[in-house]
Amino acid sequence: MAQMMGSLTAALYGLLVVYLGGWFLGFWTGNFSLLLFMLTVATMLYWLAERFHFRPEREAAAVALQQRDAERRRQLAAAGIEKVDGDVDEAVAKLRAQPWWLDWTAGLFPVIAIVFLLRSFLFEPFKIPSGSMVPTLLVGDLILVNKFHYGVRLPVINKKILDNNPVQRGDVMVFRYPVDPRLDYIKRVVGLPGDEVAYLNQKLTINGEPVPTVALGEHYDDDSLSYSPMFSEKLGDVEHRIRVDPRRSAWYGPDPKRFPLAENCRYSPEGMVCKVPPGHYFLMGDNRDNSQDSRFWGFVPDENIVGKAFFVWMNFGNLGRIGAFH
Repeated sequence: MAQMMGSLTAALYGLLVVYLGGWFLGFWTGNFSLLLFMLTVATMLYWLAERFHFRPEREAAAVALQQRDAERRRQLAAAGIEKVDGDVDEAVAKLRAQPWWLDWTAGLFPVIAIVFLLRSFLFEPFKIPSGSMVPTLLVGDLILVNKFHYGVRLPVINKKILDNNPVQRGDVMVFRYPVDPRLDYIKRVVGLPGDEVAYLNQKLTINGEPVPTVALGEHYDDDSLSYSPMFSEKLGDVEHRIRVDPRRSAWYGPDPKRFPLAENCRYSPEGMVCKVPPGHYFLMGDNRDNSQDSRFWGFVPDENIVGKAFFVWMNFGNLGRIGAFH
């Protein structure tokens, strides 16, 4: 039994190495949430087996050996032999020792379970991979996302089971990319269900009302090595900075649009106008003219929400980036 479990564990670790290696080398897109869930379940099964089967079995074998040794010594003492060679302490210790395949599975379960619970229901770390949220978030920012701000969702399937705060305009949201839900994106919420969002001639209006902006001068982007006008914008109660590139034209890909509910949007040389359908949200990057967002691939359904981003916990190239943002 022990030999079979050792071989099975080695095979499982081999599969894990292949999966992670293929993910790292780009042969396939990994799903960390699913992987963490499977590791939690697998190590829990090993932990339960250790707790209720293997450890009692090893303990019973160790106790039986001690009892046999005590009986042997008693019999020898009755025969007048007081000095007895042989010490079973080392053998007992070996019987009680946890084999490697339990040490590397059941022994890891508490740590993996804590990480799984924290990441699934409380806070999840993300890394900013692109400049679509400049100047609010920079490439390389390591951020935290509040997973329970909008409600409690079951891990992996992302189904909401408890409501919390409603989504607000101006929230910086992490969500599953509608085109490929295996990927996580981050943008700012601009339109709520029922809103009419227009971005015409690089001006944002919601329900016919221009969104207030204040010019802040020029912003230098380290990635593009260029200057562009920067503005302070107020969406609802949230005031934040945006970057606008007057050199960019309002082109949002070929027509007709093929994303779900594309009939809710109208496109023109000046920009676009979209009516946000029920249960969906319209999101844009703060780097307004250098962001692939709802203007290109459509609305974000409620079931794709991951959480609200709120804190930069590290940027190895710029420690001054650490802190809250909105």
